[in-house]
Amino acid sequence: MENKTNKKILSGVIVSDKMDKTVVVLVTRLVKHPKYKKYIKSGKKYKAHDEANKYKIGEKVRIMETKPMSKDKNFIVIE
Repeated sequence: MENKTNKKILSGVIVSDKMDKTVVVLVTRLVKHPKYKKYIKSGKKYKAHDEANKYKIGEKVRIMETKPMSKDKNFIVIE
């Protein structure tokens, strides 16, 4: 899939689906410690729009940045 726009595409795991048409996705990344040079897992949670409520907890998904849909929902689930 070509990324023709400058929108971020992130991949992560769904950790919550209790809200209507919204899922919470945990995106983890590896960060190198500046002094010890070891890699540390760092994670951030994003709220993403899921129109059909078809994604469940534990599924691996990709999310794409979009215009704000609410106060803190700026992503949609693409696959």
